[in-house]
Amino acid sequence: MNGSSWVRRSVALYLLAWMMLGVLLAGLIVAATGAGPLASLLFAVPLTLCYASACGFSAYYLCRAYPLGKRRLGAVLSVFVFSAATAALMWCVAGSAWASLCTLVLAQADAVAVTRPFVAMMFGIGVLLYWMTAVAHYLALEFERARRAETQALESRLLAQDAELRMLRTQVDPHFLFNSLNSISALTSIDPGKARDMSLQLAGFFRHTLGLEAHRKVSLGEEMALLERFVAIEQVRFGPRLAFTRQVGEDAAQCLLPPMILQPLVENAVKHGIGQMLDGGRITVWAERAGSLLRLRVQNDIDPDEAGAAAAPGAIGLANVRQRLAAAYGRQASVHWTREDDKFRVDLVLPAETTESLMGDADARTDRR
Repeated sequence: MNGSSWVRRSVALYLLAWMMLGVLLAGLIVAATGAGPLASLLFAVPLTLCYASACGFSAYYLCRAYPLGKRRLGAVLSVFVFSAATAALMWCVAGSAWASLCTLVLAQADAVAVTRPFVAMMFGIGVLLYWMTAVAHYLALEFERARRAETQALESRLLAQDAELRMLRTQVDPHFLFNSLNSISALTSIDPGKARDMSLQLAGFFRHTLGLEAHRKVSLGEEMALLERFVAIEQVRFGPRLAFTRQVGEDAAQCLLPPMILQPLVENAVKHGIGQMLDGGRITVWAERAGSLLRLRVQNDIDPDEAGAAAAPGAIGLANVRQRLAAAYGRQASVHWTREDDKFRVDLVLPAETTESLMGDADARTDRR
């Protein structure tokens, strides 16, 4: 819902509430003075709507000029007592003039008689209505302040995620770039065509990563395309020592996740797993959707003789992934890793989100507003 429609809706609801107060005031006049129902409505409803405009503008500016958290309570009460009394007095004067005008068009018996008790009643009601309007404005301002704080918190979170993704980019193993360039240099004299293909793949990989935004989630299919490009570059260096397998379900490929969330896991698998083995090994990326959850797994072969050397090879990358999932999903996501014999496995569980589900949630939030 845009701002202009929200303002129009708020004004309409404000005037409707005051019109209902005008009808109630008309009923009170009938009961207190014995005036006719039509005369009471003609007197009370227009007068109340005019008072609504005066109270609305006056209380709005005073509430902004005297915020509760920044002004002394005594000063705020004094200002609103004086303003309410002044507005109610002017309302009584306007009511007397309006009653005289209504008497000219209505029978004398049905007209509203302006007596001292009646003026005192109008004055008291006017003061109460003014204070109620001020309280409503203070509540609206507090609601606006809370929404602004929520928006600023969300913007700060997005900026933090962007900074986190930039940090992740700087953590992409520099040896990957240097080794790729060395491989390209070696291939230029052996296989120029292959060197050219590797140069294009390397350029495409970094062009893709530079275009990612931390707050915009990507589909698992897009993430897998980035991983395959990364592995293709590494396969030029490792040759048949590096095998790669993907097992991604069709429904899982449509799910959204933070960009480059799997890349550091595959990079760890290459550096700390396959790169430490003379005969190489295999990296497997597996994904499936289980109801409202998306389950991911990155598994790689390791040297069984060094299985006890470290509990979690590539701990910096694993910690980075855990922190990013916590920032994006809170406690709804989890990361676990295990090391068994000649396998190292990282399991990720996160909410299964799709473009359609996010659009549905956005529409629902808009309807609630």
